[in-house]
This record gives sequence, C-alpha cells and structure tokens, in this order.
Amino acid sequence: MTSEGATVTGPADQGGSVRAELGSDLRRVMAEYPTGVVLGTAYSADGPVGMTCNSFTSVSLEPRLVSICAVLTSSTWPLIRAGGHFCVNVVASHHAELTRTFAMRGVDRFGAGSWGRRPGGPSLSDTMAWLDCRIWAEREAGDHVIVIGEVQSMEVHARSAEPLVFWRGAYGTVA
Repeated sequence: MTSEGATVTGPADQGGSVRAELGSDLRRVMAEYPTGVVLGTAYSADGPVGMTCNSFTSVSLEPRLVSICAVLTSSTWPLIRAGGHFCVNVVASHHAELTRTFAMRGVDRFGAGSWGRRPGGPSLSDTMAWLDCRIWAEREAGDHVIVIGEVQSMEVHARSAEPLVFWRGAYGTVA
C-alpha cells in the first residue's frame, strides 16, 4: 500500500497504526542522513533563550537566507520569535554535552560555555561559526515550524575543530 508516495508495510485496516508506522519508517530512514547540529539563541525579556536544532540549512545566497526548524510544542521558539532575531551557533564535537543541555527543559542552558553578545542572540566564543539572523519568514509544516532567517552578519571561528554530527540517533564527528 502507498500513502502520499511512501510505501507502508502494514495492513491498511489498522488506520492509526499505519500512520504511526509511516512516521517510524521516516524517522528510521532519516537517521541514515547525517546532519550538523546548531544552537539557536536569542534574547527575551527574561534573558537569553536557546534550543538545539539539527534541521539547519542554507536556503539562498542572495538574499542570504538560512533555515532552522522548531517543533510546534517548543516553549523556546515563541520566545525567540518574539524578539524577531536569532543567532545560529554551529557547534563543534566538544559541545555535545552543551547541546544535550539545550535540548532539556527547566535547566540553565547558558551556565556552561563562554558566551559573546551578538545582536540576534548569544554566541559561543569557541563555536565553529555563528550567523546572526533576522526572522524573514515562518511556515508551519506538520508538527514543526520552518523558520527562514536573513543573515545580517556571520563569522567563522574554529576551523581546526571537528564538527558535531547527528547520525543514527547519536552524536559523532566527521572522520
């Protein structure tokens, strides 16, 4: 049976379980695609906010656009959106624990690391690179929101560091 172009390997009469299986299949397939990891940060009325993202990509060179995705249930994304700007921190392999902290709720995300101040949000002083962005567009897509940021400024830092990569449900680096 196919559903919107995807092959589903379950009985069609199970309704919701076929949909769940399709979601599990997509997660399993996407786990084979290694992605970089970034921290999206911003300033809110209560101080700095941030989240871990592994859905980050370049969208356009002219104008300079990048995108990140946030799950709709995120408590952090509305705080970032309210400021209209964000900073993308391209993290290195030694930032794995910090990205785990940024993925948790109710913790001090900025307690570790050395942070600099950028117009869009805090940037790690030893990040591989940072991009300061203005929110250019936003589009709800399924259970996420796709955020397109117009790059206002950027800088490459640690060219000798190894990038943090997410692959098959775990962190790694490029060999």
